[in-house]
Amino acid sequence: MLSRSASAATALLSALLIAPALHAQTTDAALSTPGTSKIRIVRLSEVRGAVQLDRTTGRGFESAMANLPIVEKNRLRTDQGVAEVEFEDNSTLRVGPNSIVEFPELERNADGATVSTVHLVRGIAYVSLVRAKGANQFNLLFDQQNAALPAGSHVRLEANDTGSSLAVLDGSVHVQGQSGSTEIGRKETATFHVADQGQPDIEKKVAAESFDEWDKDATGYHARTAAMSALSSAPYSYGLNDMAYYGSFMNAGSCGMMWQPYFVSAGWSPYSNGAWAFYPGAGYSWVSPYPWAWTPYHYGSWSMCPGVGWGWQPGGTWNGINNVAVSSGTGNGAAGPIRFHPPSTVPQPGAPTLTLVNERPLVRNEVASGDSFVFRKDSAGLGIPRDTLGKLDKFSHQAVERGTSNMHIYFSAPATSAAMGRTAGSNMAPVSIHRGYAGPESGSGQIASNGAFVGSSHGTAQVSSAPSVSHAGTASGGAHH
Repeated sequence: MLSRSASAATALLSALLIAPALHAQTTDAALSTPGTSKIRIVRLSEVRGAVQLDRTTGRGFESAMANLPIVEKNRLRTDQGVAEVEFEDNSTLRVGPNSIVEFPELERNADGATVSTVHLVRGIAYVSLVRAKGANQFNLLFDQQNAALPAGSHVRLEANDTGSSLAVLDGSVHVQGQSGSTEIGRKETATFHVADQGQPDIEKKVAAESFDEWDKDATGYHARTAAMSALSSAPYSYGLNDMAYYGSFMNAGSCGMMWQPYFVSAGWSPYSNGAWAFYPGAGYSWVSPYPWAWTPYHYGSWSMCPGVGWGWQPGGTWNGINNVAVSSGTGNGAAGPIRFHPPSTVPQPGAPTLTLVNERPLVRNEVASGDSFVFRKDSAGLGIPRDTLGKLDKFSHQAVERGTSNMHIYFSAPATSAAMGRTAGSNMAPVSIHRGYAGPESGSGQIASNGAFVGSSHGTAQVSSAPSVSHAGTASGGAHH
């Protein structure tokens, strides 16, 4: 009999933290210095609105979707959108709108420790580093300054043409620049001026910003996995929190324990929708649009279990960019291999470097009205915001059984500010979707016909959780429940 077990899920997710061997992400593992390698694979873990990524393909910035790998020399740009980048140890970088971030250095030392250098060219970014074992290094560049971030630190950086503001939310930071070094303590803000390369102005406080609540919620979301990963020596643990929220392990009878995303029937396939992303020197990487779709496409295998459908099981080695091998599972011989073949040639000049795959219409969950969210069968969680709608298992069962299921929701947006002279914050503050009914002081509102959030006290903010790379079609079935 099919059953889902929370204890089994915890045990198997913990087992994933035992590090398998890391498969090379590229055919060119050139050493910058003896003992170091470029075998790193960072992921674009969240995309909302208009976000672009320059994957050093020679095409410049191209439309981005969640779960795209990020490698050294890539560049990320947000226009009217926001994005999150997740590193192997579950540390995160969040990028606000109208920002450009470069990744000049992503290396791994001989002892397994990582060296990450991130350059904020302009805009706003948050960095949250976990308190992991090892000696990982993280450098945050801005203007002509280098902030060395120790493990456990949490900062907010804003940069524009006149200067930069570095707020230390947790930990302490050492900044080295042309004018010397500066120590910035917890709950302090240092303002650096482009016209004056002297010592920065330091305030013993951190002013609120419109994106702080988004950063706080996301940091808490990742903290649960960070706590588990701290118990092991695994060099990467990212993606497990998404699996825990958007699906669960089950006892699938003769097929054994399998993880399966919520909101899927036996007719859903894990490779019907997605994209092949080309990376110079490495070839094509399979990228799935689902919010949980990182670990299950780079480790373990998918199997078809009769009466249950496709499920994922851990095992084998970790696959970086070259993640074709994860498609081999066929489930006790009950089904043939998944059709899973990357393009046979490199993109021609001027041709897209993202090759979309749409073997069937892509099903999406979405806001149905100002106070209702609709879940759809075979959506596999696509369109559901992270960690804000509570437990999803009941709604998953109803949607699979009846075609759709509805939840009563309300919206809220944070208060805005114009820190560092930015004007985008007032109309791009991230909107949160919550389960239930709004209280009188919640700052709640509704979605207008133009897609904007109209709040009771916080102005307007754009709502978008869709991948920037579009997939043709949506589907739904059954009556609203």
